[in-house]
Amino acid sequence: MSEQRSKAEHTTAIRTERKAAVVINTHSRRGRRRFPEALAQLRAKGFDPIAVHAVLNPKRLRQTLESAIATAPDLLVVGGGDGTLSTAVKHLAHRDVALGVLPLGTTNNFARSLGLPLDLPGAVEVFRSGKVADIDLGMADGRPFANLASFGVSVEVAGTVRPWLKRLLGRAAYPLTALSILPGHKPFRAYITVDGRRHELLTHQLNVANGRFHGGWQVAKDISIDNGTLVAYQLGSGKRLRLLTETMVRAATGRWRSLAGGPFVTGGEMYLETDPPMAADVDGEVRLRTPITLRTVPNGLRVMVPADFEDR
Repeated sequence: MSEQRSKAEHTTAIRTERKAAVVINTHSRRGRRRFPEALAQLRAKGFDPIAVHAVLNPKRLRQTLESAIATAPDLLVVGGGDGTLSTAVKHLAHRDVALGVLPLGTTNNFARSLGLPLDLPGAVEVFRSGKVADIDLGMADGRPFANLASFGVSVEVAGTVRPWLKRLLGRAAYPLTALSILPGHKPFRAYITVDGRRHELLTHQLNVANGRFHGGWQVAKDISIDNGTLVAYQLGSGKRLRLLTETMVRAATGRWRSLAGGPFVTGGEMYLETDPPMAADVDGEVRLRTPITLRTVPNGLRVMVPADFEDR
């Protein structure tokens, strides 16, 4: 871990020296299509990248990120969806390099949690006129994550949703895919221990959020990616119909409750058990199983954000 400058010094360096490296996931059709435009927008804003990488093979993403970081940029611009950005977060944790986000995914949860524009010109403008902030990292049994750990039906949905359906319908592809999975899905019991208190619930779906968005929709208006707190919440209950109804109503209306008005469990560290034990989807990677410890690492990642972002 390198010694870090102050955030103000880091911001000044990015704004004046424009020392940036670029990594864009061009495996997706959107990434390939927007790649030339992204470079054109960067150059129009005064950035002449010291390294540019187009990643056609997702298996080379980690190696490519390390190669880009090795050029010692002040700003690492990463273009892609939440999976690509989650991988970048793992490589940039605690480094004196700021992550610049080009939101090129379907739901763009991480970008939304940072309050970033979702269009390319707006996102690139943040690199020119925004600031460096340090935000929380989530940790799941020692694995860093940016946005969300989830358990239940969504794990099956993530592995089942068709790429063509995501291209056609965007974020609506996820609840529609859940329709085909729910009839055969069994509810599970979850036990969440926070500060010595054990919470029990029966559900088909449990999420633990570090960020403020899931599936492109806001979890709750007062969640922050920079307050040292994780938020656990269930969608519906043990009843399939209630899960489906609640998910679709939220998707259609965008009305999400505040933390004070809903059944949320919050804390800086959580110990989660499930009956039966089950897989954990951590920012799109299914590699862990319950029981699992989840916690926050305050100020674990530097990102470029709009000037009005509340950096706590």
